[in-house]
Amino acid sequence: MASYEQFAMIYDSALNELPYGAWLVYIESIFKKNGLEPNLILDLGCGTGSMTNLMAKKGYEMIGVDLSEDMLAIARDKAKEEELEGVMYLNQDMTELDLFGTVDAVISVGDALNYITFEEDLKKTFEKVNLFLNPGGLFIFDMNTVYKFKEVLGNKTYAENHEDYAYIWENYYYEDEAINEYEVNVFIKNEDGLYEKSTEVHHERGYEPKEVIKCLEASGLKFLALYHDNTFEDLKSTTQRMYFVAQEVMKEK
Repeated sequence: MASYEQFAMIYDSALNELPYGAWLVYIESIFKKNGLEPNLILDLGCGTGSMTNLMAKKGYEMIGVDLSEDMLAIARDKAKEEELEGVMYLNQDMTELDLFGTVDAVISVGDALNYITFEEDLKKTFEKVNLFLNPGGLFIFDMNTVYKFKEVLGNKTYAENHEDYAYIWENYYYEDEAINEYEVNVFIKNEDGLYEKSTEVHHERGYEPKEVIKCLEASGLKFLALYHDNTFEDLKSTTQRMYFVAQEVMKEK
């Protein structure tokens, strides 16, 4: 999995339309629906900590894990600026998750798990979640759908120009492998007024629901539900973001 570097500097500004507040309300509704009142929560693939910090403000103790140290540096700065306590950030690969103890719930939003492009690595990640999740705890995560990669993003180019930076986002979808490739060219304005260019390439995989459920069950987690984006409805043919809910079952570890 690639980690964001230069793009981390403009991530929050470039993707400021992400509905973290709505995601929080939705996740809490899933907690309530399943009778869970978590205290300590792991945010897997936390990025710049927007969701982690938002949940910390609601009183949850939070652990954020991400592969990108650049993203985590921003997350830590944001937590410090907002004087948030009870937030810990760890620089780890999701497939090699290693916590100090167990947690009550694990969440992952913003299609972080799509960045795991091999099914075996997805299973490894789920096994780690299973290991560190308390009995009865919930694992709630979203994924971009194959429909979104193929029909919405497709082979398109996106570009934005701002006062201090600009970027060109070239998207390619390889249907045979179900791999979506992002080539991001970032132009950041230096103090001398000149722009420095950097290029990053990232990959996401579009999984069919049955593939994900198979990995969940193989990891020892109990699959509970699959929902259409931010609802309790079944998936539609045009669903762009799907939510999975799984649970740690009572057993000896």
